Amino acid sequence: MSDGHRLADGRHTVVVGGGLAGVTAALALADAGVRVTLLEGRPRLGGLAFSFRRGELTVDNGQHVYLRCCTAYRWFLDRIEGSALAPVQKRLDVPVVDVARPEGRRLGRLRRDALPVPLHLGRSLATYPHLSLAERAGVGRAALALKGLDLADPVLDATDFGSWLTAHGQSARAVEALWDLVGVATLNAVAGDSSLGLAAMVFKTGLLSDPGAADIGWAHVPLGELHDRLARKALDSAGVRTEVRTRVTSVSLNENGSWDVSVPGETLTADAVVLAVPQRETYDLLPDGALDDPGRLLEIGTAPILNVHVVYDRKVLDAPFLAALGTPVQWVFDRTHASGLRTGQYLALSQSAAQDEIDTPVAALRERYLPELERLLPATRGAAVRDFFVTRERTATFAPAPGVGRLRPGARTRAPGLYLAGAWTATGWPATMESAVRSGVSAADAALSTLGRPRPHHLFAVEEAA
Repeated sequence: MSDGHRLADGRHTVVVGGGLAGVTAALALADAGVRVTLLEGRPRLGGLAFSFRRGELTVDNGQHVYLRCCTAYRWFLDRIEGSALAPVQKRLDVPVVDVARPEGRRLGRLRRDALPVPLHLGRSLATYPHLSLAERAGVGRAALALKGLDLADPVLDATDFGSWLTAHGQSARAVEALWDLVGVATLNAVAGDSSLGLAAMVFKTGLLSDPGAADIGWAHVPLGELHDRLARKALDSAGVRTEVRTRVTSVSLNENGSWDVSVPGETLTADAVVLAVPQRETYDLLPDGALDDPGRLLEIGTAPILNVHVVYDRKVLDAPFLAALGTPVQWVFDRTHASGLRTGQYLALSQSAAQDEIDTPVAALRERYLPELERLLPATRGAAVRDFFVTRERTATFAPAPGVGRLRPGARTRAPGLYLAGAWTATGWPATMESAVRSGVSAADAALSTLGRPRPHHLFAVEEAA
């Protein structure tokens, strides 16, 4: 019998949603000795970071990365015993290829030195070939101004990042070749469509806090191995009852002061409920009076991510990933080993802020992206394409638009015993795996406080990181 079962008292919590937020909340509650039932409508756990089979390949729905500063997600990996399967770079190193230079294709790098902030990026910025000398100096000045911003200032949420960059002397080229290179991948929006508050949080935490904060980590196995198989194993060991293919139809407070959670054919009774589902689904399940203005949830927009997958008959990329300029291609990752491909090479293109292409037919995307890959990677010109397919996440993240901060609710609601989790809630982070885990911890903390259960000593402390 697991420790979770041995310690469990009579209190019962239902967690609705088996993405990273829900799995985190369920683990934290079970680790505190609470009896937990986790309900997920899909046939798997992992939410929007999952894998599926395509012939002989195991394919991730999209490329997900994290940074060394993502301390909550790193805690989650430790908790499910998956850290070794998703290591972090020893030192930040991003190849950046520009294919639109008059002199032809040009390679630059963003990498850090073993020096204190901000000197850790000084040499990289000073030699970055995609910006002029004046632009490089301007970037340094803007970075220092960004570092001085107070993330608690509500004015930042109402301001767009693009306007702030323009006001701080950033050229269109500097925005394209540096600020958006990082920002689009982390925020899922270009600078002009992003809240200055969220953008400042990303750059201050990732690039201007600790020398190693921006070192990149990614799964060297399919995401399903982490977020489904290992997560399920951890939940089982903690004593959580996990039900997939189980969609919740209603959540209501009964006359005894406990919660009724209805699924087809059954009603579960709980002392507490954590709703760890997207904002639209949360809105549909919220009982009256749970939030002062539940309509605000529907004002939180969504943003898509398009993923283009190409399998070549030979190796065409030597690096594990690269970023691109002067082309519609944004980031390219080598997924060969992780997918189980034995011959050739499998590349995944991650295209964030993909509003203009999310519904484009596969044939048109093939016509567009294969020539762009030939411009970007000369070795593809003699290679045969064995497979070309696309995955689309139309609501991949919440839109980080100016003003979104005032719309994001915290973990607690006005209804006693009902809590919210999800990357879209008020974590201070954009819609990332880090934000999802943080929200799950916050919801569990709030529930444990109400249930009178002590916090597990090993649980990630949200207040420890910005």
